[in-house]
Amino acid sequence: MEKKLRCPMGIPGGIIAAIIGLVGIVLGIMNKDWMTVALSAALFLIGGPMARVTMMVHTANDRLDEIESNKKN
Repeated sequence: MEKKLRCPMGIPGGIIAAIIGLVGIVLGIMNKDWMTVALSAALFLIGGPMARVTMMVHTANDRLDEIESNKKN
């Protein structure tokens, strides 16, 4: 069975969120804007789990598709 090509957009979104959060933390510290540092830290910490959850959902969808195709045969 050939591998399905799903486009898990949450993975690049999570990586981008983590990078933007990291850049925001650095810029916030340089400008001594502590609210920006706090919000950027929250964005940085949410990026990883967002990518992981999206990856788990797509893996579960692949498994369900495989089970459904096996059930039809």
